[in-house]
Amino acid sequence: MGAPPVWAVVVAGGSGSRYGRPKQFDLLAGRPVVAWSVAAARSVAGGVVLVAPPGREDDCVAFGADVVVTGGATRSASVRSGLAAVPEEVAVVVVHDAARPLASHALFAAVVEPLLQPPAVGAGGMDAVVDAVVCAVPVADTLKRVGDDGATVAGTVDRAGLVAVQTPQAFRAGALRRAHAAGADATDDAALVEALGGVVRVVPGEAHNVKVTLPSDLALLEVIVASAAPVAP
Repeated sequence: MGAPPVWAVVVAGGSGSRYGRPKQFDLLAGRPVVAWSVAAARSVAGGVVLVAPPGREDDCVAFGADVVVTGGATRSASVRSGLAAVPEEVAVVVVHDAARPLASHALFAAVVEPLLQPPAVGAGGMDAVVDAVVCAVPVADTLKRVGDDGATVAGTVDRAGLVAVQTPQAFRAGALRRAHAAGADATDDAALVEALGGVVRVVPGEAHNVKVTLPSDLALLEVIVASAAPVAP
């Protein structure tokens, strides 16, 4: 029997320099942040690879992943480390940042399911050229471009057509492997696929899918959980 068609790579290899410590191990409603993310990824994935910070691999065994690997010096390097542990026959790979613990099961399904459907060329649906599906929310704030001094406004950016991209992001496995083959770095994996000419589709993200960057973000997520928002258990 072969591998399940979907595997997930949960990226938890960061040191938390802006946060002050590895944020993925802090508790959210009594559970480590990373444990929330692994459980959410499990909702669509038959196998989960957890990318751990160097030296914390043993600590990560208890969080429910099938495989734990060591992260790299950059986020892209960490994804490549996780991707190397995904069986070659897997059709779709989901990449998720452990720092987004409240991504719902429905959101994971929304990025994965289009890539599992048969191609519908010419029928207005997904077709064979779509390599990835990402989730995103509209940009609500006014955007300003600042000058080299970092303090003077150089112009206002037209936000029409702009979205803020989140994870999870789902990829045809071959497209993701090709995108990472050159060892390039990017802030997300979809950018690497785009750089090769791949087509990336967007589905609606979730307002509560907040990325933990600062301790205040975790405090916000505690409020969301306490208010019984519709998030993954």
